[in-house]
Amino acid sequence: MWGKSPKTTERSTTFWSAWPSCATASTRPLEDSSRSSLAHDRLHLPVPLPPLPPVSLTICLPAPKRNVHCAKLRNMDLSSFKEQVRSASNIVEIIGERVPLKRVGSRYVGRCPFHSEKTPSFSVNPNMQIYKCFGCGASGDVFKFIQEYDHVTFIEALKWVAERYGIPFPRRLEATDPDTSLRQALYRVNEAALRHFRSQLRSSQGAAARAYLQQRGVTMDLAEEFGLGFASASPQSLALALQGEGFSLELLSQAGLVLQRAQGGLLDRFRGRLIFPIHSESGQLAGFAGRALSAGDEPKYLNSPETAVYRKSNLLYNLNRSKDAIRQSDRVILVEGYMDVIGLWSAGIRETVASCGTALTAQQVKIMRRWCQTVVVNFDPDTAGQNAAERTLQTLLDEGMRVRVLVLDRDLDPDEYVRTVGSESYLRLVKQAPNYYIWLADRAKQRFDSRTAEGRQQALQFLLPALHRIPDKIERAGVAGDLASYLGVEPGLILENFKKAALDRRRITISPPAPAALLPAERILLRNLIHYPAIRSWALPRLRSLALLPKLRSSNLLLAMLSLWEHDPDFDYAQLEAQLTPTDATLLSEVIFADELAEDFEQAQENTAASLATLEAESRSASLDLLRQQIREAQQKGDMQQALALLEQLDRLQKAARTPGQVRPASLGPKPT
Repeated sequence: MWGKSPKTTERSTTFWSAWPSCATASTRPLEDSSRSSLAHDRLHLPVPLPPLPPVSLTICLPAPKRNVHCAKLRNMDLSSFKEQVRSASNIVEIIGERVPLKRVGSRYVGRCPFHSEKTPSFSVNPNMQIYKCFGCGASGDVFKFIQEYDHVTFIEALKWVAERYGIPFPRRLEATDPDTSLRQALYRVNEAALRHFRSQLRSSQGAAARAYLQQRGVTMDLAEEFGLGFASASPQSLALALQGEGFSLELLSQAGLVLQRAQGGLLDRFRGRLIFPIHSESGQLAGFAGRALSAGDEPKYLNSPETAVYRKSNLLYNLNRSKDAIRQSDRVILVEGYMDVIGLWSAGIRETVASCGTALTAQQVKIMRRWCQTVVVNFDPDTAGQNAAERTLQTLLDEGMRVRVLVLDRDLDPDEYVRTVGSESYLRLVKQAPNYYIWLADRAKQRFDSRTAEGRQQALQFLLPALHRIPDKIERAGVAGDLASYLGVEPGLILENFKKAALDRRRITISPPAPAALLPAERILLRNLIHYPAIRSWALPRLRSLALLPKLRSSNLLLAMLSLWEHDPDFDYAQLEAQLTPTDATLLSEVIFADELAEDFEQAQENTAASLATLEAESRSASLDLLRQQIREAQQKGDMQQALALLEQLDRLQKAARTPGQVRPASLGPKPT
């Protein structure tokens, strides 16, 4: 409304941010310029205005339309940027850096990184820039691969690929994904927490932690290199410090840095502990582990809880530093504790990692296998350490790793050994470490009396599960012979047990009938409709009149393509796959990843037209056969009127079939650039 303003002598406009309510919020002078005229036009007022006293204007604007427009703009920006990055990237190059690939025809194959397998079933199609595993069903483009492989969000994957190929990432896109925003916030608060912990270690409160490090042979320079810190015993030291930096208590809770007290209020999770920062494979700070320094303070090691960025089963301590050394040496030394890693690192032995306070998981082994195929297990020599090594062997063998086991003499832990005996002696033992089955045989000898037949049989039963995990038959036979000699039993006894176990595993199953094979014309049509969007404009409409379509094995695929094309002529593989059942998606992948000769665009058009003509001819033939059958049935019933009507239809179809059909489309469309 119009009225007087006692505090200004200029006309002013008041704009509102909280719609639809109207109340005074802010005042901005109107200028005698074109901007003033524009404001008047929006208010449907005449220009120029007559002289008026000082006024204040309140405007109510509909916010939803503005928000929808912005959302559409963000989505458009994201889609176009995604296509720009996808076009610049090379999926074979990116996957090949993580999975050994071998070229087979027009595609690349390797062992799937997403499940355990002995025979490669993972394929990469370089032309379509997609991958597919025919074992577990994993599939997608380069962004999906990075998401699944590195356990990151889509925006993080997009940013990584963009930076990999030198494409600047628009900062505004990061704000479009709440999951990415949360993860980035967690990384920032973790870094702030680490700065606090490190400053505490250098302060007077960190005296006990520094004394412990000195006792373990860790210098302050080494502590700085590994980012070690100290959490004081004060109940809210970290919480207060981070709140002072502007971090909310909600974010601290989401990061697992604070706990909710039973009587109310918050409490630092880590108190009175030596802090080990735990990083992801790419070096981002995911969480922490804290070692108790006071006797009776349990648990001895306390880890961050599971968060959006910290998952113990997906992390290996020190991999961010050691991965290059692991690749160069073609082995990884797996130890139990964080101090073992630091001790070996300080002695110049860099290819070392540890699990993060949990039993070794299949996912952690997959991560190791990215960098090498051989693992040397060097756990503590006590009973608990050796039992843990035995359990670890099963997981390592299941994932196809080559495993050796190192047991140090003098009952020393790895870091104690390099400090007292030396790194040269340790490296010599690493090179001499026996294969896992020799170590297992020693364990069997300790458990069972090999002097008796019963004891030898028990030892053999103890070893058989590990032997069955050897995928290669020749290697398995060789290991069986070595073990027979080592245990003092006949090799035939081991082979007999192998055969018996194989028979026990065999089950009689009735396989479902195999689905009908694709017609050659179907396969050509599917492949070219996927590879060449320009062909769709004249080929897909002809499917509407194809009577044979419902009977084709590819009918669901072709109908899905037709439906997508009617809404988006340039639909891609991912959009099509999302519309399919698992069975049809597998069929699509079989067509896409088939080893067939590549065609240029002109050949593809000719072959597509010929395939359509073939299917249309078969469709007419099927229609003729159906009419003949219906005529016979009408004659048998004595319904001559119906029979004559069907004969007329048959005659028309036969004449149409004799008329030369259109094999090549009238317009093949523009050649794609």
